[in-house]
Order: sequence, then structure tokens, then C-alpha cells
Amino acid sequence: MASKKNINIKLKVWRQKKASDKGQMVDYSLNDVSTDSSFLEMLDQLNEQLVNERKEPIAFDHDCREGICGMCSLYINGRAHGPDTGITTCQLHMRMFNDGDTIYVEPWRSKAFPVIKDLVVDRSAFDRIQQAGGFVSVNTSGRTMDANAIPVPKADADKAFEAAACIGCGACVATCKNGSAMLFVGAKVSQYALLPQGRVEATDRVLNMVRQMDEEGFGNCTNTGACEIECPKGISLENIARMNREYLKASLIK
Repeated sequence: MASKKNINIKLKVWRQKKASDKGQMVDYSLNDVSTDSSFLEMLDQLNEQLVNERKEPIAFDHDCREGICGMCSLYINGRAHGPDTGITTCQLHMRMFNDGDTIYVEPWRSKAFPVIKDLVVDRSAFDRIQQAGGFVSVNTSGRTMDANAIPVPKADADKAFEAAACIGCGACVATCKNGSAMLFVGAKVSQYALLPQGRVEATDRVLNMVRQMDEEGFGNCTNTGACEIECPKGISLENIARMNREYLKASLIK
């Protein structure tokens, strides 16, 4: 087993007290960082150092630290979630960096994701998009059918599960040069569009979710594919194409 290794690093971290204030990059030095620690654990270590120096700690979002919740959304050295693929920031480990490295840490950069403080952004726009149509109705009249009793082709079920893997972290938006949320919305539309339970609201769902996406200020898609590459869950661009087809059909019906 390889011996534990510690490294010394320099950090340039975005500090901003609130959305209306002007932010700036602030330099920090941090020594004896274990390469076994995660990126968030490194930030915990930095904050402990700042507290001991009687300085204000850095605000950053986190919750599960298991790659599930999508809250740990950071732009690290010019990449969403940092220099690795298929992972969230909490799954990024310090072994990806070298002794003496300078690491740039910034919040998501998007008009629709305004900065709340330091590295924390307001991603409630995603919540409002889902609330606009991301649900299925259920007949509770007493003559309901068990969802598991409804036959679904395996290929469709697999694609629906793949779309449902989206955790709404916002890496697609942060990576896109247009600040587009179409991969996120495409995934949320697809996970229902592929299943019979989702067909009841299909027309209203896609129209309402796309409308809400536009109202939130997200940009449009120009098919560069950066969103798919940086998505920690590997959500496919096929979901954008499916959303576009659903939108076209719904527009013709309405």
C-alpha cells in the first residue's frame, strides 16, 4: 500500500460578501494537505486555518458528500467540478493535484445562478423549472394501478433511468458558453416522456418547463457538447433532442 502523502498548495478563491458586492480572487496558502482527502475536506482544512487566524471562513455549498445531491458545485481550474470526469466536487480528491500547485476556485458563472456569497450560488431556478412541470398525476379515486404492473419496454426504462440520474448540480449551465440549461431540462422531460405514467401531462409539461427555463434567463443550445462532457452523471445529448421533439409535438397540438 502506498504511503500517505501530504502536499503544500496555493489557492486563489473567489470571495464575495453578497450578490450586490464586487467580488475578487483572494490568495491563500495551505500546507500539509493529505492527498487522501477530498476537495471539500481541503476547504474544511482551509476554513479551520482561517478561523484560527480570526478571519471569516469561505462559504461553500455541500450536503451529502457522496456525489448524489449536486450541491458541491465549484469551478476548479477552469473546469466544472475540477480536473476529473464523471465526478462531483465532493468526489474529487487532492491526489489529482501536485505539491506546489496553484488552484483556482470559483462559483458557477451564469446569469441565472447569481452569487449568494463566496462560492455559493442560487440555483433555485432549477427548482422552479421542475415545479413548472416535473411531476406525474396519480389517480387516487380508489381504482389505482400499481406502477410496477404497467409494462414498460426495457430499452425505454433504461433510458428513463439514465435521464433520472441527473442531480441538478448545474455543471451543464456553468460549462456551456451560452449558459444553457437544456441538458438539465431535457433530462427532466425525458425521464417522464419515456414512461407511460408521464404521458398524461406530456404536452403541458414540456411547454411549461421550456417556458420557465427561458424566463429564468438561461441561454439556448448550440450543440457544442460541453455539457455532456462535464456532466458528472454522463447525461446524454439525446435528451435535448428528445425534448425538442416533445416540444415540437406539443406546440402543434396546442
